[in-house]
Amino acid sequence: MGDPQFAKYPNLQLSQHVFQLTNPSSPKASKQASLKSLQDAIREHKMAPLYRHLAHPVEGVLNATGEGTASQPAGHRRPSSSAATFLATKNPTLEVSLPWDEKLYEELKTENEKELEAIQKEEDEAAEKAGETEVQTARGKRAECYTRIGDKEKAIAAYEAVFEKTGILGTKIDIVLAIIRIGLFFGDKILVKKTVERAGTLVESGGDWDRRNRLKAYQGLHLLTVRSHAQAAPLLLDSLSTFTSYELCNYSALVIYAVLAGSVSLKRVDFKSKVVDAPEIKAILGDGDEKSSALSGKTSAGAGAGDEEMQDGPASSATPHAAVNLTTIGQSQAEQQDAEAPVDFTGLATLVGSLYNGNYKDFFGALASVEDAFLSQDRYLYEHKSWFVREMRLRGYQQLLQSYRVVGLTSMANDFGVTIDFLDRDLAKFIAADRIPCTIDRVKGIIETNRPDDKNKQYSDVVKQGDQLITKLQKYGQAVRLRGSERG
Repeated sequence: MGDPQFAKYPNLQLSQHVFQLTNPSSPKASKQASLKSLQDAIREHKMAPLYRHLAHPVEGVLNATGEGTASQPAGHRRPSSSAATFLATKNPTLEVSLPWDEKLYEELKTENEKELEAIQKEEDEAAEKAGETEVQTARGKRAECYTRIGDKEKAIAAYEAVFEKTGILGTKIDIVLAIIRIGLFFGDKILVKKTVERAGTLVESGGDWDRRNRLKAYQGLHLLTVRSHAQAAPLLLDSLSTFTSYELCNYSALVIYAVLAGSVSLKRVDFKSKVVDAPEIKAILGDGDEKSSALSGKTSAGAGAGDEEMQDGPASSATPHAAVNLTTIGQSQAEQQDAEAPVDFTGLATLVGSLYNGNYKDFFGALASVEDAFLSQDRYLYEHKSWFVREMRLRGYQQLLQSYRVVGLTSMANDFGVTIDFLDRDLAKFIAADRIPCTIDRVKGIIETNRPDDKNKQYSDVVKQGDQLITKLQKYGQAVRLRGSERG
């Protein structure tokens, strides 16, 4: 098993900085810090193509309408195909902008040309005097160069050229994983989906354990970005104990993604065993004693996994969770220098504990905290934040209502810490969408749950699907008759 190749670039943290510049929920101080990090990276890594893609007065995706220079007057911006997911909003209003410097761009472009010429010379000399291995090394350098400077199309083409000429399966997998990261960097979900499937095929054909394990995190993150949390949760949670894909994200981000995906999608039994009682998560989200037990190996992930009963009593007061810096786990000293600030997991820990223990007032408060701290600040979670919050509210409602035949409207509103009017409106949306089997009687001030047995549910599903099939057949018949009359 060789060390992974082509793992250094692209730096996905830079795409997070670009996102923060356009994020309405990001404080100005964070935007200024992101701007500095982005400008420093552009200069250090000679990122002329990315600089043009972002800040060009006419074509840059960050360029506000109406801006321009004397030599290049303002005009209609040409939107990028992936700008909608690369940025927080399609038409960003920048509080902190990335200025365009024509002189700087030309300097960076010249440096890029010199580097590429040197790589071409190295490849030509290798073709004349050395063997195919040296030629492939030069081609690999070209692909990494294009990736480092942010030229998406040329980077992919260069990697494909290396892929075609290599016969080593491990190298092929590393190349495909690099292309996945390029797609993630630019928010190209179609490219990522296609390439993740390609990587899966390669790994199944004989990939080693390390690359198979790394791909699991890639697949989980991709599924999270396309809102397939039920499929993402097992992959992300399994990755926690064997995570090595630090080129994809840091460990603290993986914990956040895994816990959020598991919280919104797993059944109660699985939620208990894989999230609430998981040693890897307890080591981070638990209180002092739980952390010690988890880190010493005393905590069993299966303990109490069969507990399906609701716990509607008040939850025990949670011990404050200190900020944890997990970005340096498994990293070299050089990598640790670029580590992020410690992450405060308090809101996430409260969300998990209060949901399982049935402390719904704390659960709603923690959900708001998680939205502010994580959902609104992460480029992969941002576009799904409204959906996630809605689904978590639904999960709380379902969990309480499944234990009762009749619930007082006032009592339930008090449990969740909301007004009766809000609860009425919120439940009505879920009832109308057949997400919660209950009815609201405002006159009596009660909520009555309806629990159809499996046979009745199967019958209603068959009737509904049959109606849909009949409608489709009728439309098909009309279309066939029309085409027949045209031929006549």
